[in-house]
Amino acid sequence: MLENKAADLGVAPEFTVSPEMLDAISPSGDRGGMVLGCGAQGEPLSVSVLRNAPTRIALVGGLYLARQMAMRAMATGAWVVVATGRPAAWHALTRAAGQGPDGRPVPLVQIRRLTPVELPRGSEDGPLLVVHDGTAVPQELFPPRSPWQTTLYVLPYLHPQAASTVTGADLALIQRLPVGQAQLAERMWRLPHLAQQLSSLGDDMAVAIGPNVRLPIRLITTPSEQQLLGPVRRGD
Repeated sequence: MLENKAADLGVAPEFTVSPEMLDAISPSGDRGGMVLGCGAQGEPLSVSVLRNAPTRIALVGGLYLARQMAMRAMATGAWVVVATGRPAAWHALTRAAGQGPDGRPVPLVQIRRLTPVELPRGSEDGPLLVVHDGTAVPQELFPPRSPWQTTLYVLPYLHPQAASTVTGADLALIQRLPVGQAQLAERMWRLPHLAQQLSSLGDDMAVAIGPNVRLPIRLITTPSEQQLLGPVRRGD
């Protein structure tokens, strides 16, 4: 799922999107892969977020990275459904999607409340990213049940009761944590020295954890993304 120049884990599928969307977001990626940032040697690190399998991603950290991932998914042609208790914080996605000929927002993104709802079905031509922006212990309102559907759980902090969500995800992205939560993460994943690593991350850093994967990532932001989201940061 995570890939770089040294360890190619597979080529991501190719999706299409309008030129207007590309102009608005200017995504960095390759054939559907989402470039999150760079590694220690400056090599690009990308994730196949949208793929032919039900996928779970857990993000423990700030809202900035979650919105950035959603925008980059939109730029590859994905439908994005955001279930959130703070809809105003996600209006940047609507601005990024732009307007259709009738002046209405392009229906590529939907912002909804944290209640169960029937979702559009993802397909190879129109994959689906569901963003669950709720509490630190999310309920399974929109679990990924079919191929081409990915659920991104946005957790503001690491809670002991969220262990199954974060450790059971196909990929976890962890930003800087306070010492106590970093120690909890080390116990959850049973990875030596993880607490020290997580507690000392900079604002523009994250650690990607998955099966046989533990990689620090320096996040990058394009000029177009900065116009919509501001500079990369840990907060929000």
